[in-house]
Amino acid sequence: MTARIINADDYRRMRWKNGGGETIEIARYPGNSDLNAFGWRISMATVASDGPFSGFPDVERTLCVLSGAGISLAVGNNIPVQLDAESAPFSFPADVAATAQLTDGPITDFNVMTRRGDWRHKVRRLRAPAGDVIAIASAATHTIVFCRNGSLEASDGTARLSLTTGATLSITRGGEHWSLRSVKPAVGFIVEIEPAHA
Repeated sequence: MTARIINADDYRRMRWKNGGGETIEIARYPGNSDLNAFGWRISMATVASDGPFSGFPDVERTLCVLSGAGISLAVGNNIPVQLDAESAPFSFPADVAATAQLTDGPITDFNVMTRRGDWRHKVRRLRAPAGDVIAIASAATHTIVFCRNGSLEASDGTARLSLTTGATLSITRGGEHWSLRSVKPAVGFIVEIEPAHA
């Protein structure tokens, strides 16, 4: 089991695959893979105008709004879904055409992508008043905790790691042994990633 903190200074900035915006990549596996071959990827993106999302063949995607008034997201021929910072994580196939319409100005979103047939993922929101203790309780191969705002202390009973605003905790196996204590009121996400056939 390994656990480490990824700070915001370690994230990678890049243009969207379709050139329409900017992505801040938090983590990618394998680390040396390109955008057409990653097993999984976690990122944030700024959506500053209406338009299509980049397509990713054979990828499943979950999107959460971090800030801004929200978007209307149309995936394929489905009825558009309204998403804002209070909405549940929204999952959809990343290889189906998706178009976003801003509700009222730019947004920032949080994205988790996994290669279909190889990996699968779950995303849950984290909201913790100061002093709360939350068991991560994840037996997934990779457990990622992203601290959007606030301050968290992660512990497995021996090691202690601090997450401040914008930082990420990455645990490879052993997530079920970790808990989070909110030092300051915290908002974020817990992501569980495991092999598709586990």
